Amino acid sequence: MTGSERAKMAAGEWYTCLDDELEALRALARDAVFEHNCLPPRQRGNLGPGLKALLGGVGDGARVEAPFHCAYGLNIFLGDGVFLNAGCTILDTAAVRIGKGTLLGPNVQIYCAEHHRQAAGRQAGLEIARPVEIGAHAWIGGSAIILGGVTIGEGAIVGAGAVVTRDVPANETAVGNPARPVKRG
Repeated sequence: MTGSERAKMAAGEWYTCLDDELEALRALARDAVFEHNCLPPRQRGNLGPGLKALLGGVGDGARVEAPFHCAYGLNIFLGDGVFLNAGCTILDTAAVRIGKGTLLGPNVQIYCAEHHRQAAGRQAGLEIARPVEIGAHAWIGGSAIILGGVTIGEGAIVGAGAVVTRDVPANETAVGNPARPVKRG
């Protein structure tokens, strides 16, 4: 595909992150995140105004605790009642959709960007963006890491500290590094 690096990123093709348009979008995100993270909690409410305007979609009652970090913001979609605890990082080079009522513990990290496997490609800033989907009423334990291309089903649980490299089916529990299913007790 030819076109802008932003269009390539959105299409899930290799693109270079060393691009003026993408840097401008990241700068907007940094400003919104800075405002969100620095506002007094009573003034901020569930989301700072700049961050709420930046995100791709925000359901009723969705809450993001500070500090928070995201790459672009515009690719993040939060369902009703979603809760992101303090320290969450979402590198949203692709869509990140979090279903209603889902809870993310502190320091959860979601990485949609995958860097090129060749050193020369990495030096050129080549990345590919893979989406993340988390179903409704899931629970992601603190410090879990979710890699791009992963779907976590409705009602699933991801244990604290897990590294999720593959899909987690609905109503299943996955723990460890890499995360593997376990029986709920």
